[in-house]
Amino acid sequence: MKKLILALAIAAAIYGGLRQSEGRLPFSSAATSAGVDAITQAFERRQSGVQMMGEGVVSAILPDDNDGSRHQRFVLRLVSGQTVLVAHNIDLAPRISALGKGDTVGFHGVYEWNAKGGVIHWTHHDPAGRHIGGWLRHDGQLFQ
Repeated sequence: MKKLILALAIAAAIYGGLRQSEGRLPFSSAATSAGVDAITQAFERRQSGVQMMGEGVVSAILPDDNDGSRHQRFVLRLVSGQTVLVAHNIDLAPRISALGKGDTVGFHGVYEWNAKGGVIHWTHHDPAGRHIGGWLRHDGQLFQ
């Protein structure tokens, strides 16, 4: 069953990327559930480098990380109760300027394990074209 959920999450991410390229917002509640389940499994297994898609509610907004590439940072609480840090590269993608605590944010990026719940990064395009492009969705806008 766990492998099926992970396979569904991957399929949803691929489908989302295809819909994104057509100019539509790539998201559904089924993809959200599968993505959250996949993140929970990756956290439990201490996995990193896993492409994920999901949605959460902003529980904290942190100061930007200005060391090297600049990153907008905030914490999302997923439906499961797990929290993940989002590190969104604002040198490569637009900042979510109107972000507030309690807002819902959809994401497509790479999950990296840590003991606090994990980090989602690569929420932007890859200018070199070597990596799957990610995105954030907030208030109907796509940030990539």
